[in-house]
Amino acid sequence: MPLFSASYFHEFRVTELPELPEKFTFPFYYEPHPLCIMAAQDVQQYLETQTDFVHNFGLNSTLKGNPIGKMFGVMVVKNEANKLGYLAAFSGKLAESNDIKGFVPTIYNTLNQAGFYKKGEATLNRFNAEIKTMEASKEFALAQKNIKDAEVRYQTELLELKQNIKSEKKHRDQERAVAKQVMLDTEYAAFNELLSEASKKLQIELKQFKRHWKYKQETLEKELSVMKLPIDALKQKRAALSATLQSQLHQQYRFLNANGEECSLLDIFRDTVTPIPPAGSGECAAPKLFQYAYQNHLEPLAMAEFWWGVSPKSEVRKHKQFYPSCRSKCEPILGHMMKGLQVDNNPILQIPHYNEDLDIVFEDDYLLLVNKPHEFLSVPGKRIQESVYTKMKQYLPHATGPLLVHRLDMSTSGLLLVAKNMRVHKQLQKQFIERTVKKRYIALLDGVIEQKEGVIDLPLRVDLDNRPQQLVCYKHGKLAKTKFEVITVEDGKTRVYFYPITGRTHQLRVHAAHQNGLKTPILGDDLYGTKLDRLHLHAERITFKHPILKEELTVHCSAPF
Repeated sequence: MPLFSASYFHEFRVTELPELPEKFTFPFYYEPHPLCIMAAQDVQQYLETQTDFVHNFGLNSTLKGNPIGKMFGVMVVKNEANKLGYLAAFSGKLAESNDIKGFVPTIYNTLNQAGFYKKGEATLNRFNAEIKTMEASKEFALAQKNIKDAEVRYQTELLELKQNIKSEKKHRDQERAVAKQVMLDTEYAAFNELLSEASKKLQIELKQFKRHWKYKQETLEKELSVMKLPIDALKQKRAALSATLQSQLHQQYRFLNANGEECSLLDIFRDTVTPIPPAGSGECAAPKLFQYAYQNHLEPLAMAEFWWGVSPKSEVRKHKQFYPSCRSKCEPILGHMMKGLQVDNNPILQIPHYNEDLDIVFEDDYLLLVNKPHEFLSVPGKRIQESVYTKMKQYLPHATGPLLVHRLDMSTSGLLLVAKNMRVHKQLQKQFIERTVKKRYIALLDGVIEQKEGVIDLPLRVDLDNRPQQLVCYKHGKLAKTKFEVITVEDGKTRVYFYPITGRTHQLRVHAAHQNGLKTPILGDDLYGTKLDRLHLHAERITFKHPILKEELTVHCSAPF
Protein backbone atom coordinates (compact mmCIF):
# COMPACT_ATOMS: atom_id res chain seq x y z
CA MET A 1 0.00 0.00 0.00
CA PRO A 2 1.57 3.33 -1.02
CA LEU A 3 2.41 5.79 1.71
CA PHE A 4 1.94 8.83 -0.51
CA SER A 5 -1.04 10.92 0.57
CA ALA A 6 -2.40 14.46 0.54
CA SER A 7 -0.34 15.41 3.60
CA TYR A 8 3.22 16.67 3.20
CA PHE A 9 4.68 14.29 5.82
CA HIS A 10 4.46 10.73 4.49
CA GLU A 11 5.06 8.37 7.38
CA PHE A 12 6.92 5.07 6.91
CA ARG A 13 4.51 2.42 8.19
CA VAL A 14 6.53 -0.75 7.61
CA THR A 15 7.77 -2.55 10.72
CA GLU A 16 11.32 -3.18 9.57
CA LEU A 17 13.30 -0.22 8.25
CA PRO A 18 16.94 0.11 7.20
CA GLU A 19 19.36 1.71 9.66
CA LEU A 20 19.28 5.48 9.73
CA PRO A 21 22.17 7.28 8.06
CA GLU A 22 24.90 8.63 10.34
CA LYS A 23 25.14 11.88 8.38
CA PHE A 24 22.99 13.79 5.93
CA THR A 25 23.52 13.16 2.20
CA PHE A 26 26.14 15.19 0.37
CA PRO A 27 23.70 16.25 -2.39
CA PHE A 28 26.15 16.79 -5.24
CA TYR A 29 27.63 13.29 -5.32
CA TYR A 30 25.94 10.43 -3.51
CA GLU A 31 24.51 6.93 -3.56
CA PRO A 32 20.89 7.07 -2.39
CA HIS A 33 20.25 5.71 1.11
CA PRO A 34 17.86 2.69 1.24
CA LEU A 35 15.24 4.85 2.97
CA CYS A 36 15.45 7.37 0.11
CA ILE A 37 15.05 4.54 -2.39
CA MET A 38 11.92 3.37 -0.55
CA ALA A 39 10.52 6.92 -0.55
CA ALA A 40 11.34 7.42 -4.22
CA GLN A 41 9.67 4.14 -5.17
CA ASP A 42 6.57 5.24 -3.28
CA VAL A 43 6.44 8.56 -5.15
CA GLN A 44 7.05 6.76 -8.44
CA GLN A 45 4.18 4.35 -7.75
CA TYR A 46 1.96 7.36 -7.11
CA LEU A 47 3.09 9.06 -10.34
CA GLU A 48 2.29 5.92 -12.32
CA THR A 49 -1.27 5.66 -11.01
CA GLN A 50 -2.33 9.20 -9.97
CA THR A 51 -5.29 11.10 -11.40
CA ASP A 52 -4.75 14.34 -9.45
CA PHE A 53 -3.12 16.26 -12.29
CA VAL A 54 -2.31 16.01 -16.00
CA HIS A 55 1.26 16.54 -17.16
CA ASN A 56 2.85 15.10 -20.28
CA PHE A 57 6.04 13.42 -19.04
CA GLY A 58 6.49 11.78 -22.45
CA LEU A 59 5.51 8.37 -21.05
CA ASN A 60 1.97 8.35 -22.46
CA SER A 61 1.61 8.76 -26.22
CA THR A 62 -2.06 9.76 -25.91
CA LEU A 63 -1.33 13.00 -24.04
CA LYS A 64 -1.12 16.23 -26.02
CA GLY A 65 1.52 18.94 -25.80
CA ASN A 66 5.28 18.89 -25.61
CA PRO A 67 6.60 16.11 -23.37
CA ILE A 68 8.57 17.49 -20.42
CA GLY A 69 10.41 15.27 -17.94
CA LYS A 70 10.79 16.48 -14.38
CA MET A 71 13.20 16.15 -11.45
CA PHE A 72 11.61 14.99 -8.20
CA GLY A 73 13.17 14.92 -4.76
CA VAL A 74 12.55 13.02 -1.54
CA MET A 75 13.88 13.86 1.93
CA VAL A 76 13.77 11.39 4.80
CA VAL A 77 12.86 13.27 8.00
CA LYS A 78 11.95 12.65 11.62
CA ASN A 79 9.16 14.65 13.23
CA GLU A 80 8.88 15.94 16.80
CA ALA A 81 7.06 12.75 17.83
CA ASN A 82 10.14 10.81 16.64
CA LYS A 83 8.19 9.28 13.76
CA LEU A 84 10.06 8.56 10.54
CA GLY A 85 8.73 9.68 7.18
CA TYR A 86 9.61 11.55 4.04
CA LEU A 87 8.81 14.74 2.17
CA ALA A 88 8.45 14.99 -1.63
CA ALA A 89 8.99 17.88 -4.02
CA PHE A 90 9.38 18.62 -7.72
CA SER A 91 11.65 21.12 -9.45
CA GLY A 92 10.01 24.14 -11.07
CA LYS A 93 6.29 23.83 -11.68
CA LEU A 94 4.22 20.75 -12.46
CA ALA A 95 1.09 20.73 -14.66
CA GLU A 96 1.41 24.55 -14.78
CA SER A 97 1.01 24.66 -11.00
CA ASN A 98 3.12 25.05 -7.86
CA ASP A 99 0.46 23.44 -5.68
CA ILE A 100 0.15 19.68 -6.17
CA LYS A 101 -1.34 17.43 -3.48
CA GLY A 102 1.29 15.64 -1.40
CA PHE A 103 4.26 17.74 -2.56
CA VAL A 104 5.74 20.44 -0.33
CA PRO A 105 4.95 24.02 -1.38
CA THR A 106 7.32 26.31 -3.20
CA ILE A 107 9.22 28.93 -1.21
CA TYR A 108 7.41 31.70 -3.09
CA ASN A 109 4.48 31.05 -5.38
CA THR A 110 5.15 33.02 -8.56
CA LEU A 111 1.91 31.65 -10.03
CA ASN A 112 -0.32 33.40 -7.47
CA GLN A 113 -2.57 35.60 -9.60
CA ALA A 114 -3.02 38.11 -6.74
CA GLY A 115 0.71 38.38 -6.10
CA PHE A 116 2.98 41.19 -7.28
CA TYR A 117 4.87 38.92 -9.66
CA LYS A 118 1.85 37.83 -11.71
CA LYS A 119 0.55 41.40 -11.81
CA GLY A 120 3.93 42.65 -12.96
CA GLU A 121 4.17 39.84 -15.48
CA ALA A 122 0.80 40.88 -16.92
CA THR A 123 2.09 44.44 -17.35
CA LEU A 124 5.23 43.14 -19.04
CA ASN A 125 3.11 41.05 -21.40
CA ARG A 126 1.07 44.16 -22.24
CA PHE A 127 4.28 46.08 -22.98
CA ASN A 128 5.45 43.22 -25.21
CA ALA A 129 2.16 43.20 -27.10
CA GLU A 130 2.25 46.98 -27.65
CA ILE A 131 5.87 46.84 -28.83
CA LYS A 132 5.06 43.97 -31.17
CA THR A 133 2.07 45.86 -32.60
CA MET A 134 4.08 49.04 -33.25
CA GLU A 135 6.98 47.15 -34.81
CA ALA A 136 4.55 45.23 -37.03
CA SER A 137 2.77 48.37 -38.32
CA LYS A 138 2.83 49.10 -42.06
CA GLU A 139 4.48 52.51 -41.48
CA PHE A 140 7.28 51.02 -39.40
CA ALA A 141 7.85 48.18 -41.88
CA LEU A 142 7.88 50.65 -44.80
CA ALA A 143 10.44 52.88 -43.03
CA GLN A 144 12.72 49.87 -42.49
CA LYS A 145 12.23 48.79 -46.10
CA ASN A 146 13.06 52.27 -47.41
CA ILE A 147 16.40 52.19 -45.57
CA LYS A 148 17.28 48.75 -46.95
CA ASP A 149 16.18 49.70 -50.48
CA ALA A 150 18.18 52.92 -50.31
CA GLU A 151 21.31 51.03 -49.25
CA VAL A 152 20.90 48.56 -52.13
CA ARG A 153 20.34 51.37 -54.67
CA TYR A 154 23.30 53.33 -53.28
CA GLN A 155 25.65 50.37 -53.59
CA THR A 156 24.40 49.62 -57.12
CA GLU A 157 24.80 53.19 -58.38
CA LEU A 158 28.14 53.57 -56.58
CA LEU A 159 29.47 50.49 -58.35
CA GLU A 160 28.28 51.82 -61.73
CA LEU A 161 29.89 55.21 -61.09
CA LYS A 162 33.21 53.67 -60.01
CA GLN A 163 33.22 51.42 -63.08
CA ASN A 164 32.58 54.49 -65.28
CA ILE A 165 35.42 56.40 -63.58
CA LYS A 166 37.72 53.42 -64.10
CA SER A 167 36.70 53.15 -67.77
CA GLU A 168 37.22 56.89 -68.34
CA LYS A 169 40.66 56.69 -66.72
CA LYS A 170 41.63 53.83 -69.01
CA HIS A 171 40.44 55.85 -72.01
CA ARG A 172 42.44 58.93 -70.90
CA ASP A 173 45.57 56.84 -70.42
CA GLN A 174 45.23 55.61 -74.00
CA GLU A 175 44.76 59.19 -75.27
CA ARG A 176 47.87 60.31 -73.33
CA ALA A 177 49.94 57.53 -74.88
CA VAL A 178 48.89 58.49 -78.42
CA ALA A 179 49.26 62.26 -77.80
CA LYS A 180 52.75 61.89 -76.42
CA GLN A 181 53.87 60.35 -79.69
CA VAL A 182 52.32 62.92 -82.06
CA MET A 183 52.25 66.22 -80.11
CA LEU A 184 54.90 68.75 -79.31
CA ASP A 185 55.77 69.11 -75.66
CA THR A 186 53.85 72.36 -75.25
CA GLU A 187 50.78 70.91 -77.00
CA TYR A 188 51.00 67.69 -74.91
CA ALA A 189 51.22 69.66 -71.66
CA ALA A 190 48.04 71.59 -72.51
CA PHE A 191 46.26 68.41 -73.61
CA ASN A 192 47.34 66.56 -70.45
CA GLU A 193 45.99 69.45 -68.34
CA LEU A 194 42.57 69.02 -70.01
CA LEU A 195 42.62 65.30 -69.23
CA SER A 196 43.53 65.99 -65.58
CA GLU A 197 40.64 68.42 -65.27
CA ALA A 198 38.28 65.75 -66.61
CA SER A 199 39.62 63.35 -63.98
CA LYS A 200 39.08 65.93 -61.21
CA LYS A 201 35.51 66.52 -62.34
CA LEU A 202 34.76 62.80 -62.04
CA GLN A 203 36.25 62.69 -58.51
CA ILE A 204 34.13 65.71 -57.55
CA GLU A 205 31.10 63.95 -59.01
CA LEU A 206 31.92 60.88 -56.85
CA LYS A 207 32.17 62.99 -53.68
CA GLN A 208 28.90 64.77 -54.47
CA PHE A 209 27.25 61.41 -55.14
CA LYS A 210 28.35 60.07 -51.74
CA ARG A 211 27.32 63.28 -49.97
CA HIS A 212 23.89 63.16 -51.61
CA TRP A 213 23.30 59.54 -50.57
CA LYS A 214 24.62 60.11 -47.06
CA TYR A 215 22.08 62.91 -46.60
CA LYS A 216 19.30 60.74 -48.05
CA GLN A 217 20.16 57.81 -45.79
CA GLU A 218 20.42 60.03 -42.71
CA THR A 219 16.98 61.48 -43.52
CA LEU A 220 15.49 57.99 -43.76
CA GLU A 221 17.23 56.96 -40.49
CA LYS A 222 15.82 60.02 -38.73
CA GLU A 223 12.33 59.17 -39.93
CA LEU A 224 12.71 55.67 -38.49
CA SER A 225 14.22 57.05 -35.27
CA VAL A 226 11.18 59.25 -34.73
CA MET A 227 8.96 56.17 -35.13
CA LYS A 228 11.21 54.26 -32.69
CA LEU A 229 10.88 56.84 -29.91
CA PRO A 230 7.64 55.47 -28.39
CA ILE A 231 8.91 51.91 -28.91
CA ASP A 232 12.21 52.63 -27.15
CA ALA A 233 10.35 54.36 -24.33
CA LEU A 234 8.22 51.26 -23.84
CA LYS A 235 11.30 49.03 -23.93
CA GLN A 236 12.93 51.15 -21.24
CA LYS A 237 9.81 50.90 -19.08
CA ARG A 238 9.78 47.15 -19.69
CA ALA A 239 13.44 46.79 -18.69
CA ALA A 240 12.94 48.88 -15.55
CA LEU A 241 9.86 46.90 -14.51
CA SER A 242 11.61 43.60 -15.23
CA ALA A 243 14.58 44.61 -13.04
CA THR A 244 12.25 45.74 -10.26
CA LEU A 245 10.27 42.49 -10.42
CA GLN A 246 13.46 40.45 -10.35
CA SER A 247 14.76 42.36 -7.33
CA GLN A 248 11.43 42.00 -5.50
CA LEU A 249 11.35 38.30 -6.36
CA HIS A 250 14.86 37.75 -4.98
CA GLN A 251 13.76 39.35 -1.74
CA GLN A 252 10.87 36.89 -1.41
CA TYR A 253 13.25 33.92 -1.44
CA ARG A 254 14.62 33.63 2.09
CA PHE A 255 16.18 30.34 3.11
CA LEU A 256 16.49 28.79 6.57
CA ASN A 257 19.17 26.41 7.82
CA ALA A 258 19.47 23.93 10.67
CA ASN A 259 20.76 26.69 12.97
CA GLY A 260 17.57 28.70 12.44
CA GLU A 261 19.42 31.37 10.42
CA GLU A 262 17.66 32.99 7.47
CA CYS A 263 19.40 34.32 4.38
CA SER A 264 18.08 35.98 1.23
CA LEU A 265 18.82 34.78 -2.26
CA LEU A 266 20.87 37.89 -3.03
CA ASP A 267 22.94 37.46 0.14
CA ILE A 268 23.64 33.82 -0.71
CA PHE A 269 24.87 34.61 -4.23
CA ARG A 270 26.64 37.90 -3.39
CA ASP A 271 30.13 36.40 -3.07
CA THR A 272 29.80 33.76 -5.80
CA VAL A 273 31.00 33.83 -9.40
CA THR A 274 27.47 34.90 -10.41
CA PRO A 275 26.34 37.57 -7.87
CA ILE A 276 23.01 37.82 -9.69
CA PRO A 277 21.20 34.54 -8.99
CA PRO A 278 20.53 32.42 -12.10
CA ALA A 279 16.91 32.24 -13.28
CA GLY A 280 14.95 29.66 -11.33
CA SER A 281 17.18 29.74 -8.25
CA GLY A 282 15.28 28.36 -5.28
CA GLU A 283 12.76 26.53 -7.45
CA CYS A 284 14.57 23.17 -7.45
CA ALA A 285 13.27 20.30 -5.33
CA ALA A 286 16.09 20.33 -2.75
CA PRO A 287 15.61 23.90 -1.38
CA LYS A 288 11.85 23.32 -1.17
CA LEU A 289 12.42 20.17 0.91
CA PHE A 290 14.85 21.84 3.31
CA GLN A 291 12.66 24.91 3.75
CA TYR A 292 9.53 22.92 4.59
CA ALA A 293 11.48 20.66 6.99
CA TYR A 294 12.92 23.61 8.92
CA GLN A 295 9.65 25.54 8.99
CA ASN A 296 7.84 22.51 10.44
CA HIS A 297 10.51 21.34 12.91
CA LEU A 298 11.37 18.19 10.97
CA GLU A 299 14.88 16.76 11.22
CA PRO A 300 16.47 16.11 7.77
CA LEU A 301 18.19 12.70 7.66
CA ALA A 302 18.83 11.96 3.97
CA MET A 303 17.86 13.13 0.51
CA ALA A 304 17.80 11.93 -3.09
CA GLU A 305 16.52 13.24 -6.42
CA PHE A 306 15.32 11.24 -9.42
CA TRP A 307 14.25 12.00 -12.98
CA TRP A 308 10.76 11.14 -14.19
CA GLY A 309 9.89 11.11 -17.89
CA VAL A 310 11.67 11.71 -21.16
CA SER A 311 15.10 13.28 -21.25
CA PRO A 312 15.61 16.86 -22.47
CA LYS A 313 17.10 16.93 -25.96
CA SER A 314 20.41 18.36 -24.81
CA GLU A 315 20.96 16.44 -21.55
CA VAL A 316 21.34 12.83 -20.52
CA ARG A 317 18.45 12.03 -18.19
CA LYS A 318 17.15 8.49 -17.65
CA HIS A 319 13.66 7.72 -16.38
CA LYS A 320 13.64 6.81 -12.64
CA GLN A 321 17.40 7.31 -12.27
CA PHE A 322 18.87 9.23 -9.30
CA TYR A 323 20.84 12.42 -9.98
CA PRO A 324 22.75 14.97 -7.87
CA SER A 325 21.47 18.47 -7.20
CA CYS A 326 22.38 21.08 -9.81
CA ARG A 327 25.47 23.10 -8.97
CA SER A 328 25.01 26.58 -10.43
CA LYS A 329 21.68 27.23 -8.70
CA CYS A 330 21.61 24.80 -5.78
CA GLU A 331 25.20 24.63 -4.55
CA PRO A 332 25.26 28.13 -2.99
CA ILE A 333 21.72 27.75 -1.61
CA LEU A 334 22.24 24.29 -0.13
CA GLY A 335 25.61 25.36 1.22
CA HIS A 336 23.68 27.77 3.44
CA MET A 337 20.73 25.47 4.14
CA MET A 338 22.91 22.55 5.32
CA LYS A 339 24.70 24.64 7.96
CA GLY A 340 24.09 23.01 11.32
CA LEU A 341 23.71 19.53 9.82
CA GLN A 342 26.28 16.75 9.96
CA VAL A 343 26.81 16.14 6.23
CA ASP A 344 28.71 13.36 4.46
CA ASN A 345 32.13 14.39 3.20
CA ASN A 346 32.40 15.49 -0.40
CA PRO A 347 33.87 12.37 -2.07
CA ILE A 348 35.23 14.51 -4.89
CA LEU A 349 37.57 16.18 -2.38
CA GLN A 350 38.88 12.88 -1.04
CA ILE A 351 42.48 12.83 -2.22
CA PRO A 352 43.28 9.51 -3.91
CA HIS A 353 46.67 8.10 -3.02
CA TYR A 354 48.23 5.79 -5.57
CA ASN A 355 51.27 4.45 -3.78
CA GLU A 356 52.36 2.04 -6.49
CA ASP A 357 54.53 3.00 -9.44
CA LEU A 358 52.54 3.69 -12.58
CA ASP A 359 52.49 0.87 -15.14
CA ILE A 360 54.76 1.92 -18.04
CA VAL A 361 53.69 -0.04 -21.12
CA PHE A 362 56.35 1.28 -23.53
CA GLU A 363 59.42 3.45 -23.15
CA ASP A 364 62.42 4.58 -25.19
CA ASP A 365 64.82 7.54 -25.06
CA TYR A 366 62.23 9.97 -26.41
CA LEU A 367 58.80 9.04 -25.06
CA LEU A 368 56.81 6.59 -23.00
CA LEU A 369 53.24 5.33 -22.67
CA VAL A 370 51.78 4.88 -19.21
CA ASN A 371 48.65 2.95 -18.20
CA LYS A 372 46.66 5.53 -16.18
CA PRO A 373 44.59 3.98 -13.38
CA HIS A 374 40.87 4.79 -13.23
CA GLU A 375 39.82 7.56 -10.81
CA PHE A 376 43.25 9.14 -11.12
CA LEU A 377 43.87 12.59 -12.58
CA SER A 378 45.94 13.12 -15.72
CA VAL A 379 47.11 16.54 -14.52
CA PRO A 380 46.75 18.30 -11.15
CA GLY A 381 43.29 19.68 -10.37
CA LYS A 382 42.17 22.68 -8.32
CA ARG A 383 42.04 20.67 -5.09
CA ILE A 384 43.94 17.47 -5.91
CA GLN A 385 47.58 17.61 -6.94
CA GLU A 386 48.49 13.94 -7.27
CA SER A 387 48.27 12.93 -10.93
CA VAL A 388 50.03 11.18 -13.78
CA TYR A 389 51.87 14.45 -14.43
CA THR A 390 53.25 14.69 -10.88
CA LYS A 391 54.23 11.01 -10.97
CA MET A 392 56.01 11.54 -14.30
CA LYS A 393 57.83 14.61 -12.93
CA GLN A 394 59.25 12.36 -10.24
CA TYR A 395 60.04 9.55 -12.68
CA LEU A 396 61.63 11.88 -15.28
CA PRO A 397 63.32 14.63 -13.20
CA HIS A 398 65.45 15.84 -16.15
CA ALA A 399 62.69 15.86 -18.78
CA THR A 400 61.78 19.18 -20.42
CA GLY A 401 58.45 20.45 -21.66
CA PRO A 402 54.85 19.75 -20.59
CA LEU A 403 55.40 15.93 -20.58
CA LEU A 404 51.77 14.82 -21.18
CA VAL A 405 50.75 15.11 -24.82
CA HIS A 406 47.03 14.50 -24.16
CA ARG A 407 44.70 13.66 -21.27
CA LEU A 408 42.12 11.14 -20.16
CA ASP A 409 39.06 11.79 -17.97
CA MET A 410 39.73 11.06 -14.31
CA SER A 411 37.39 8.04 -14.38
CA THR A 412 38.89 6.57 -17.58
CA SER A 413 41.87 4.22 -17.47
CA GLY A 414 44.37 3.46 -20.22
CA LEU A 415 47.18 4.71 -22.37
CA LEU A 416 48.62 8.19 -21.93
CA LEU A 417 51.46 9.44 -24.13
CA VAL A 418 54.36 11.21 -22.40
CA ALA A 419 57.13 13.13 -24.22
CA LYS A 420 60.57 13.44 -22.62
CA ASN A 421 61.55 16.74 -24.22
CA MET A 422 59.96 19.80 -25.78
CA ARG A 423 60.83 18.87 -29.36
CA VAL A 424 59.19 15.45 -29.10
CA HIS A 425 56.18 16.96 -27.34
CA LYS A 426 55.61 19.53 -30.10
CA GLN A 427 55.86 16.94 -32.85
CA LEU A 428 53.47 14.56 -31.12
CA GLN A 429 51.03 17.36 -30.31
CA LYS A 430 51.07 18.35 -33.98
CA GLN A 431 49.89 14.83 -34.85
CA PHE A 432 47.00 15.17 -32.41
CA ILE A 433 46.04 18.58 -33.87
CA GLU A 434 46.13 17.12 -37.38
CA ARG A 435 44.13 14.10 -36.14
CA THR A 436 46.59 11.57 -37.51
CA VAL A 437 46.86 9.81 -34.14
CA LYS A 438 44.55 6.79 -34.05
CA LYS A 439 43.07 5.80 -30.68
CA ARG A 440 40.87 2.90 -29.73
CA TYR A 441 38.90 2.65 -26.50
CA ILE A 442 37.08 -0.38 -25.17
CA ALA A 443 33.90 0.06 -23.15
CA LEU A 444 31.21 -2.07 -21.56
CA LEU A 445 27.76 -0.55 -22.09
CA ASP A 446 24.99 -1.00 -19.52
CA GLY A 447 22.56 -2.67 -21.92
CA VAL A 448 22.20 -4.13 -25.40
CA ILE A 449 22.35 -1.91 -28.50
CA GLU A 450 20.88 -2.83 -31.87
CA GLN A 451 23.45 -1.28 -34.21
CA LYS A 452 26.63 -3.24 -34.84
CA GLU A 453 28.67 -0.23 -35.98
CA GLY A 454 28.28 3.39 -36.95
CA VAL A 455 29.29 7.00 -36.34
CA ILE A 456 27.84 9.25 -33.63
CA ASP A 457 27.88 12.96 -34.48
CA LEU A 458 26.66 15.06 -31.54
CA PRO A 459 28.28 18.49 -30.87
CA LEU A 460 29.13 19.11 -27.22
CA ARG A 461 29.55 22.02 -24.82
CA VAL A 462 29.92 22.24 -21.05
CA ASP A 463 26.75 22.26 -18.95
CA LEU A 464 27.08 25.66 -17.26
CA ASP A 465 24.67 24.55 -14.51
CA ASN A 466 26.50 21.30 -13.78
CA ARG A 467 30.20 21.42 -14.57
CA PRO A 468 32.01 19.28 -15.68
CA GLN A 469 29.04 17.55 -17.33
CA GLN A 470 28.51 18.14 -21.04
CA LEU A 471 25.44 18.95 -23.12
CA VAL A 472 24.56 18.21 -26.72
CA CYS A 473 24.23 21.64 -28.31
CA TYR A 474 23.88 22.28 -32.04
CA LYS A 475 24.09 26.07 -31.60
CA HIS A 476 27.18 26.51 -29.40
CA GLY A 477 28.64 23.00 -29.20
CA LYS A 478 31.96 21.93 -30.70
CA LEU A 479 32.17 19.21 -33.34
CA ALA A 480 32.28 15.77 -31.69
CA LYS A 481 32.38 12.53 -33.68
CA THR A 482 32.86 8.95 -32.57
CA LYS A 483 33.02 5.73 -34.57
CA PHE A 484 31.85 2.62 -32.71
CA GLU A 485 31.94 -1.12 -33.32
CA VAL A 486 30.20 -3.83 -31.28
CA ILE A 487 32.47 -6.66 -30.14
CA THR A 488 30.21 -8.92 -28.06
CA VAL A 489 27.07 -8.97 -25.95
CA GLU A 490 27.67 -10.41 -22.48
CA ASP A 491 24.88 -10.98 -19.91
CA GLY A 492 22.84 -8.03 -21.14
CA LYS A 493 25.91 -5.79 -21.50
CA THR A 494 27.50 -4.70 -24.79
CA ARG A 495 31.26 -4.60 -25.24
CA VAL A 496 32.23 -2.03 -27.88
CA TYR A 497 35.23 -0.39 -29.47
CA PHE A 498 35.16 3.41 -29.62
CA TYR A 499 37.29 5.26 -32.17
CA PRO A 500 37.13 8.98 -31.30
CA ILE A 501 37.45 11.15 -34.41
CA THR A 502 37.53 14.27 -32.20
CA GLY A 503 38.60 14.54 -28.58
CA ARG A 504 36.04 16.46 -26.51
CA THR A 505 35.55 16.25 -22.75
CA HIS A 506 33.31 13.27 -21.85
CA GLN A 507 32.75 12.66 -25.57
CA LEU A 508 32.51 8.87 -25.40
CA ARG A 509 30.42 8.95 -22.22
CA VAL A 510 27.82 11.36 -23.65
CA HIS A 511 27.77 9.72 -27.09
CA ALA A 512 27.05 6.37 -25.42
CA ALA A 513 24.35 7.62 -23.03
CA HIS A 514 22.52 10.32 -25.01
CA GLN A 515 19.12 9.55 -26.57
CA ASN A 516 20.46 10.53 -30.00
CA GLY A 517 23.60 8.45 -29.48
CA LEU A 518 23.61 4.82 -28.37
CA LYS A 519 21.00 5.45 -25.62
CA THR A 520 23.03 3.15 -23.38
CA PRO A 521 25.45 4.60 -20.80
CA ILE A 522 28.83 3.10 -20.12
CA LEU A 523 28.66 0.71 -17.18
CA GLY A 524 29.56 2.49 -13.94
CA ASP A 525 29.22 6.01 -15.34
CA ASP A 526 28.48 8.15 -12.28
CA LEU A 527 27.57 11.23 -14.36
CA TYR A 528 25.50 9.86 -17.24
CA GLY A 529 24.53 6.42 -15.95
CA THR A 530 24.65 4.49 -12.67
CA LYS A 531 27.65 4.55 -10.35
CA LEU A 532 29.52 1.28 -9.74
CA ASP A 533 33.02 0.35 -8.60
CA ARG A 534 34.46 2.02 -11.72
CA LEU A 535 33.72 3.47 -15.16
CA HIS A 536 34.12 0.63 -17.65
CA LEU A 537 36.01 2.69 -20.23
CA HIS A 538 39.64 2.05 -21.12
CA ALA A 539 41.99 3.58 -23.70
CA GLU A 540 43.52 0.34 -24.91
CA ARG A 541 45.35 1.15 -28.15
CA ILE A 542 47.12 4.10 -29.76
CA THR A 543 48.86 4.43 -33.12
CA PHE A 544 51.12 7.34 -34.08
CA LYS A 545 54.26 8.19 -36.00
CA HIS A 546 57.38 8.13 -33.85
CA PRO A 547 58.67 11.73 -33.99
CA ILE A 548 62.35 10.69 -34.13
CA LEU A 549 62.41 7.23 -35.71
CA LYS A 550 59.72 8.25 -38.22
CA GLU A 551 58.10 4.84 -37.98
CA GLU A 552 54.46 4.07 -37.22
CA LEU A 553 54.15 2.79 -33.67
CA THR A 554 51.14 0.95 -32.19
CA VAL A 555 50.96 0.29 -28.45
CA HIS A 556 48.29 -1.91 -26.83
CA CYS A 557 47.19 -2.17 -23.19
CA SER A 558 44.44 -4.67 -22.29
CA ALA A 559 41.36 -3.51 -20.41
CA PRO A 560 41.12 -4.62 -16.76
CA PHE A 561 37.44 -5.52 -17.15
